[in-house]
Amino acid sequence: MSCSLANNKPLSIRFSADSTAIVFSAIDPAGLLQIRNRPGVDTAYADLISVLETSGDEDSTGRERDIPGKLEVTDSTLVFKPLKSFVPGKNYLVVSFMNSVFANTGKVLGGQLNHRVEPQQVVLKR
Repeated sequence: MSCSLANNKPLSIRFSADSTAIVFSAIDPAGLLQIRNRPGVDTAYADLISVLETSGDEDSTGRERDIPGKLEVTDSTLVFKPLKSFVPGKNYLVVSFMNSVFANTGKVLGGQLNHRVEPQQVVLKR
């Protein structure tokens, strides 16, 4: 569902302008169509993305806390809105399997195939 061998453009993951949501753009069109047509995308977002609050530099406990929220699908983006607001000064680890691939042509020709899909991970600071 979220994998494509044809998309070479990396997924864009960033806070919205007002930092109330996380916006996923540059999604493979075929994958976005499948997400849009999937019933219950709000309840199945854990299959697509994970948003975790991580401890910052001031807190070295190394704990991560899952952030619940809702997904909205637009014409060209996926928007994650948390149930509670993002906290200023906190770091958020975003893990996404959208646009993920098993291997690109270079890896296939070089014999460097992955046996699993590698997610894209980004840390956003609010």
